[in-house]
Amino acid sequence: HGGRRRAHGQEPRQVRGNNGAMRIRAVRTGDLSVLQDIERAAGRCFRDIGMPEIADDPPLPVPELARYQHAGRAWVAVGRDDVPVAYLIADHVDGNLHVEQVSVHPDISRRGVGRSLLDHLAARAADEGIPALTLTTFTDVPWNAPYYTRCGFRAMADDTLGPKLRAIREREAEHGLDRWPRVAMRRGIETLR
Repeated sequence: HGGRRRAHGQEPRQVRGNNGAMRIRAVRTGDLSVLQDIERAAGRCFRDIGMPEIADDPPLPVPELARYQHAGRAWVAVGRDDVPVAYLIADHVDGNLHVEQVSVHPDISRRGVGRSLLDHLAARAADEGIPALTLTTFTDVPWNAPYYTRCGFRAMADDTLGPKLRAIREREAEHGLDRWPRVAMRRGIETLR
């Protein structure tokens, strides 16, 4: 899919948050270090539930975030000041769009911003004829699997994972993330619109 679809999908989209208008736009180069700050702030919540190793995990390096930006698969939610407060990056995995990371700054959490980013990605998937969104997440963390279930995602049985999604789960296990229960989840496009 050429640049025309990408350009169309990059148009800013208005979002309603509890604190007024938010919008979603493509990540810009100047945003990249802010994304790291958002991820660090969001990660601190894991310390409160006995997962300090996750809280201390460093954010993705700027060059890696830039790779998503240049591929047209990175978006931010911004307020009136155009400063990012949340972001989402995605990859193509097994024919679906895979949510690699979605992080919302705790100062703006519980206001529908994460869901708006997921809906933005869903619209992109629909535009590109992609059948589903996938992600991997912790099963017992309230703002992980239970939240994604409320957003329409469903747990996938291990024997239904495609080869790339299976490889992602294996890398997560090697990184030590399986110390806590994890699951792959899928949300079909038909539930997104």
